[in-house]
Amino acid sequence: MSLRRVLSLPGWAEHVRVLAGAAGLDRPLATVQATLDASHLPAPGELTVVARPVAGTDWQIDALLRRCADAGATAVLLSGTEPLSASRLLADRLSVPLLATSASPLDLLVEARLLLAAPELDRADLLLATHRALGDRLRPPEEVVAVLRRLVRSRVAVLDDRGVPLAGEVGGRVRLDEAVPQRTELDDGVLLAHPVLLQRPAMWLAAELRGTEAARADVVPPALAVAAGALQRWLLANRLELERDARSRTALLGDLLRLDTEPGADLRRRVADAGWRLGGWHVGLHLGVPAAVDTVARTQEVMRALDVEAVVEHGDGWTGWVTFDHEPTAERVRALATRLQAAHRTLRLGAHMGVGRPHPRPEGLAATVAEALDAARLAATRPETGHFLHVDQLGMAQLLLEWTRTDTFEPAARALVAPLRSVPGDLVRTLAAYLDAESSIAETATVLGVHRNTVAARVARIEQLLGVDLSRPDERLALHLASRAVILAGE
Repeated sequence: MSLRRVLSLPGWAEHVRVLAGAAGLDRPLATVQATLDASHLPAPGELTVVARPVAGTDWQIDALLRRCADAGATAVLLSGTEPLSASRLLADRLSVPLLATSASPLDLLVEARLLLAAPELDRADLLLATHRALGDRLRPPEEVVAVLRRLVRSRVAVLDDRGVPLAGEVGGRVRLDEAVPQRTELDDGVLLAHPVLLQRPAMWLAAELRGTEAARADVVPPALAVAAGALQRWLLANRLELERDARSRTALLGDLLRLDTEPGADLRRRVADAGWRLGGWHVGLHLGVPAAVDTVARTQEVMRALDVEAVVEHGDGWTGWVTFDHEPTAERVRALATRLQAAHRTLRLGAHMGVGRPHPRPEGLAATVAEALDAARLAATRPETGHFLHVDQLGMAQLLLEWTRTDTFEPAARALVAPLRSVPGDLVRTLAAYLDAESSIAETATVLGVHRNTVAARVARIEQLLGVDLSRPDERLALHLASRAVILAGE
């Protein structure tokens, strides 16, 4: 037993100050003896507690310090006395710790003697205090950290499975790949960590003991285990609630995506209860993740990062959307996509994200979500884009090729060539014929039975209305597919 260990006791840590002689804090301690004055003759390994203030001059304290050094005693504790700097310098020179307290010295003496007689009592007291403080009530990580910080008198934190603090803070690092209680030596202390297990570590509980508190490193682990059990109970209860909410949200989203008529009163009420809106213009998104990612547990994190109208566990990840009161401008949609891309980078879930175009009303929600799902599937194969694709920013050829295997292909094709259908001149058929003829004006004129100048004027008009350059292969291919799909649908 060392003096440093005694100083880590709750009463001593709170009421005793080390005035000088800190170099001797690791001296072995054999006994604690009380005396009424400074004339006491100390024994080897003794902590001398001077129960009354020392009367007279500081020479009495100096003499006691010298007798302690000569006898191999451990330290001196003064009650209600503040020695002069000369006595402190002497204690430093002799490496005899000089301690002071304003609390009851006899209470401190009893606490120290109990530690010497039965060291396991300190561990038992802390364990019992932890049980009583946490109780049977479910406590979130913030409350568990507050309880342990008060009992252990050190920095405490709850970390997620990546080592990021959920509550509190510690300076050391936990070895996340070792799902066992850990002890890591620091420069001036010890880092203790205990896993909170749900099949694998879902959280870590860590305590950083610095200075004299590090001497208590053998006492704290059982208390961490009790607190980890409390966190495990909270996790299980919270998990049940999260899964219930997730099933409810997923079922509601499924009903919305299957909607082919005006939503009924019950569906509108459920949507309102969820805080979602059916009116306005919607921009959908989908975030797909590897199968190993726990989507239910990460939903709150994703919600905070994306900060959108709704986020729902769906398919291989999460589906969400943003609702605008009025049709958003292209600039607002691009700004939204840029913000979502930045959020996607910060999540670091190995995810791929797709963002759809704006669509109005309840049926538009299903359309934009479908586009986002298609874009996310394509984004999974696009490391060069950071596994993020926005429908309006995609190479149209790749997107439409992907859409040919989905129910959203034909509506997307109609939307792409819609500006051509609102003006005279049969521009959709002209576009298809022009691309069939590999951009030959003469051949297109022959197929359509019109003058080549007419074809040239129509092609220029098509590029103007769509805002495209038909000399670009990707855009030619995309418009070729779209125009053919629209013509076949019309036939």
